[in-house]
Amino acid sequence: MPTFPAPDGIRLAYRLVGEGDPLICLPGGPMQACAYLGDLGGLPTAAGRSLVLLDLRGTGESETPADPSSYRVDRQVDDVEALRAHLGLERIDVLAHSAAGDLTLLYAGRYPHRIRSLVLVAARARAAGIGFPPEGWREAFALRSGEPWYGEAVPAFERAMAGDATEDDRRFLDRLTYSRWDAAAQAHAALGEDGCNEEAAHTYPGPGAFDDATAVREVLAELDAPVLVLAGELDPSPRPGQAAEAAALFPRGEFVVQPGAAHVPWLDDPEFFVRTVGEFLSRVAA
Repeated sequence: MPTFPAPDGIRLAYRLVGEGDPLICLPGGPMQACAYLGDLGGLPTAAGRSLVLLDLRGTGESETPADPSSYRVDRQVDDVEALRAHLGLERIDVLAHSAAGDLTLLYAGRYPHRIRSLVLVAARARAAGIGFPPEGWREAFALRSGEPWYGEAVPAFERAMAGDATEDDRRFLDRLTYSRWDAAAQAHAALGEDGCNEEAAHTYPGPGAFDDATAVREVLAELDAPVLVLAGELDPSPRPGQAAEAAALFPRGEFVVQPGAAHVPWLDDPEFFVRTVGEFLSRVAA
C-alpha cells in the first residue's frame, strides 16, 4: 500500500481501487481499517473514479502514533489535509461513511476552500451539533419486527439500551447494520470487527472533540460545493430525519433515502447505491 507522512511524522497508508479522478474515502467505525469499504459496491467502475481508501492512524497498514490523544477526531483533520497535499490535488472529492462524517465536517470547517464535493453515507454529524438519541435505535429496531430473529433480539436490544449489553449481545445486534443477515453481511461484520482499533475508537469522540460545532455550522452554511447525504431507510444511526438535518446544513446539499437499506447501503443494494452516488459524482466532474 502507498504511504505518506502525517504532520507528526508517522506513516499513513491508503489503498487505491479503480481508475479515474480520485475520490478520497474515509472509513467509519469509528477507527476501522478501510478494508471493510471494499470497492463500495462497484463504484469505481460505475463512476469512473479511483477510490483512495485511507487507513486512519493506528488502523490497518497505517502506523500507530506515540501519542494516543492524537486519535481524537479533530486532531486527525490535518492527516486528511496531508493526504490531499500528497496527492497533489487543489480540491478534493470526499466520501465519508458513518463516524467519518464527523472527521469530514471538521475538515470542511477548517479547509472549506479544499472541498470540491462531499458524499456523506450513513454519516454522523456530531461535529455540527447533530446528535443521535437512543429513540432512533428504537424506531429502527421496530422496523425489523418482521425479521425471523426479532423475538430473540428483543432481550439483547433492551440490555443494549440499558448499557448492559454483553459481547454476544453486540454481535447479535450487528444484524441491525444490514438489511439482510445473509452470508455476505456476516462476513462483512466479521471483517469490520477484526479491523477496529478499540482504544482509538474510544478516544475518537473524546471530550473537546466537538466543542466548535457552532463555528463548523457557520462555515458549512457558506460552503460552495455540492454535497450528497445518503441515508438508509432502516439505519438506526443516523435515522433519515437526522441525515436530512445534516443535508440542510449545506447551501447545495442533496438528500436521498435508500429504500430498504441500513448502515451499509453499498452491500444492501449496490445497484441503487452506485447509481445514486455515480450520478452525483458525474455532475461534479461535468
